[in-house]
Amino acid sequence: MAKAKCIGILTSGGDSHRMNAAIRGVGKAALNYYGMELIGFRDGFRGLAEDRRIPLEKTALAGIYHWWHDSWHQPGQAA
Repeated sequence: MAKAKCIGILTSGGDSHRMNAAIRGVGKAALNYYGMELIGFRDGFRGLAEDRRIPLEKTALAGIYHWWHDSWHQPGQAA
């Protein structure tokens, strides 16, 4: 059986700080370790149905963690 060379990431479509971290981790492993192509779907399942896919490159994944981390933790809270 041939190894997969492309994976797609699909979520329900809403923002979720922990889901963003999971997407980033899977994406970095797929791109860096396995050398796979990675695609995402805008607007969750609607994006899948309407073929609203976008290629996800390293630059697309770079700021995911920092965006939610900075907006989630308020001053005075543990990071």
